[in-house]
Amino acid sequence: MRQIRGVILEGYSHAGKTSTLKALKLLQAQEEQTERSVVILGEHYSQILNRVHGELVALHREEHLELLHKRVAMLQELNQWADALGQASRQSRGIFYVLERFHLNHRAAFADQDSTQVTELERTLVDLGAITILLTISPEAVEERIQSRSPAQWLDKSKSYIAAQCDELLKVQDMLREQSKKSLIPTIEINTDSKDWSLFAKQILKQLD
Repeated sequence: MRQIRGVILEGYSHAGKTSTLKALKLLQAQEEQTERSVVILGEHYSQILNRVHGELVALHREEHLELLHKRVAMLQELNQWADALGQASRQSRGIFYVLERFHLNHRAAFADQDSTQVTELERTLVDLGAITILLTISPEAVEERIQSRSPAQWLDKSKSYIAAQCDELLKVQDMLREQSKKSLIPTIEINTDSKDWSLFAKQILKQLD
């Protein structure tokens, strides 16, 4: 029996990745028979674009691949250690992990380039019991969602600017959908219009059982 399983949360900004991640952490911790060993990495440990000392810096394709491989290698090493100790209950020796913005983020950003290396990475993640959860928003809910986080910042924005931001979100969202079809990792899309984060967490953990 595999002793490791995990979730990769993908989706564009405002889709609810952080809220879903929090709900997952809470639910997994509450269940009696789940893993005591948990690895959760937010998007800052795996995404392409980060703010470094106040400046936005984007990783090149090879740099990002190297970063993803390092994160996966860490999980492999933990799993190998668990396997070397022999079979045990999920609670005592199982490993549960959550990664945010990972392989689909890479595929979408470098869609016009060779995907061989990211496919190999996905094959390893499948062996590590990964599923991908793609969080999405309906077109009619996008405007409200992007303004809900910091309403004051949108007060002086023009209708054309807001419309452009909505269009960008939907464009990237569609690209993530298309890239998920090319991925080796099973992908489940969850619409987050209802913002029922606890329900989403339950649906996700059920998929892992």
